[in-house]
Amino acid sequence: MYIHKIKKTGNMKVDAFVLTDNLSEISEAIEQLKNVASLPTIVKAAYAMPDIHWGYGFPIGGVAAFSNIISPGGVGFDINCGVRLLKTQIDYNDFKKYIESTIKELYDVIPVGVGATSKKFDKKSFKKIIEEGTKRAIEMGYGLSEDLEYIEDFGKISPASMEDISKTAYERGREELGTLGAGNHFIEIQKVEEIYDEKKANILGLYKNQIVIMIHTGSRGFGHQIATDYIKLMRNLNSDLPDKQLAYAYFDSDLGQKYYSAMNCAANYAFSNRQIITHYIRKVFSKYSKVEIVYDVAHNIAKVEIHDNQKVIVHRKGATRAFGPNNPDIPEKYKSIGQPVLIPGNMGTASYVMVGTNKNFAFSSTAHGAGRVLGRRQALKKLSLNQVLSNLQKRGIIVKSKSKKTILEEAPDAYKKIDRVVEIVDKLNLSKKVAKLIPLGVIKG
Repeated sequence: MYIHKIKKTGNMKVDAFVLTDNLSEISEAIEQLKNVASLPTIVKAAYAMPDIHWGYGFPIGGVAAFSNIISPGGVGFDINCGVRLLKTQIDYNDFKKYIESTIKELYDVIPVGVGATSKKFDKKSFKKIIEEGTKRAIEMGYGLSEDLEYIEDFGKISPASMEDISKTAYERGREELGTLGAGNHFIEIQKVEEIYDEKKANILGLYKNQIVIMIHTGSRGFGHQIATDYIKLMRNLNSDLPDKQLAYAYFDSDLGQKYYSAMNCAANYAFSNRQIITHYIRKVFSKYSKVEIVYDVAHNIAKVEIHDNQKVIVHRKGATRAFGPNNPDIPEKYKSIGQPVLIPGNMGTASYVMVGTNKNFAFSSTAHGAGRVLGRRQALKKLSLNQVLSNLQKRGIIVKSKSKKTILEEAPDAYKKIDRVVEIVDKLNLSKKVAKLIPLGVIKG
């Protein structure tokens, strides 16, 4: 019902599988998936999550594993764009009168929008953060040592060397560490609306009517520059590509290892970026409650993992890791239930907390969001700002944005129905529902 097989034809080296209930709206993305299945050293199959849509090279929502290549197009420009969920001990009924003022405080404290900057990190501090990850940001005063336990990869991926990034990447990155950015990035104050699995929710520390905060952002201009630099370096390496945007390097080559290191620098930057924003959020919420991390998950990344007893480089472009119970790479506290998975909606719709399963057949991967149905230009043409704002107001959702254009581009009608995406991944055992969160206040760039 939800699994559509595209048999190996032409240059495809493996079959491809599209996991959705509607193929009609994603024909261009399917062609991209077939191109991915044509790349050398691909293993098993290429997969598209239910939130699949057209992207650069790989479709967004695309998952593929290779024995010996790495492709910047399979990672994307916003390296380790990811989601972090924070929990409080505040009940909605006690907090609802403070939502508007708290959103304003957060907006004033956290730099948001295109070109937003924070403090300039000197080169030595910046190097420590991108090479050694979130631990270094915490040592600089941005958080608690126990936070690391609840960040994917404990906030650090190696190898990561500053020698493998350009001066331009450094210059773009050092002023944006600790900023939200624009586009689909957001900070939301949310309420736990529904619990689907009491036992798992209890282990995660979630309960009905609880106030939680979700952060969605990534590596900002730093990651974008790294992707740009390495796509340029790889562009002319491969002469037989079905799409030039799928340029790759062999993983064990000098260039492949340099990109992997640079990509990891951007991933460590993104983990630390969300950590610094968490620090600001804690300051604002300190008068109400302690704020703890539930989990932090990455998408837009390539990782070396073992699947079916083979070491592979798994590319998740707009997809989230979803390891099942007892996996050694997830926090001890969560081993019995599986890795937490965070699937955000878009402005004005629900988000979901899920957990990974051991029945996952797509390289332990799941969806990362709702997936677009309207491109940003289409949204600007088709949607009315007054109507979007009116609909959000009717639902009691407070929106604070630096740009009216962003509100239109990221309107709920520009995206697939998140409930439908989550239902599919739940039915296919890619991840299982634990809790539904609804937005109360939204900050956009």
